[in-house]
Amino acid sequence: MINPSLTMYYFEPNGYIPNHPSLPALHYKQAVDSKEKDLESIFQKNGWTNTWRGGIYAFHHYHSNTHEVLGVGNGSGLLMIGGEGGSKILVNTGDVLILPAGTGHKSISVSPDFEVVGAYPNGVDYNMKKDAKEDSEEVEEDILHVDFPELDPIYGKDGPLFKLWKR
Repeated sequence: MINPSLTMYYFEPNGYIPNHPSLPALHYKQAVDSKEKDLESIFQKNGWTNTWRGGIYAFHHYHSNTHEVLGVGNGSGLLMIGGEGGSKILVNTGDVLILPAGTGHKSISVSPDFEVVGAYPNGVDYNMKKDAKEDSEEVEEDILHVDFPELDPIYGKDGPLFKLWKR
């Protein structure tokens, strides 16, 4: 693993996307060397399980019951986080996004070979919420009660996640 360049993003509620009221989304640029692309193993070793491989939906969505890590295993993509009018983020192979519960995200455009690996702290079975009134009711309380992860999904107990996310 290599030392990432790190960017933090804070968001206010946006439409029916609640975003997290206090935790920033984190973008670790080039967190994983392109030769060391076994993101599933890295995430699992650090307690982020229930992994999947694929793309990111092209509509705004979020998870109110868990945080999520997205590691770019291949390709590049332009994503939007924070809901409509949020931040556009260019991600490339080796980049990792850590999204606190409630953070809206979607793909805008991706390369043909784009693939991400997603995972959740302690293998939580995530829910799927859209930017819609019927999905937004009573989620703020759920978001505030999501457990903090025990380890940073990439760097374990010494990861920057614990310096930047405060209870």
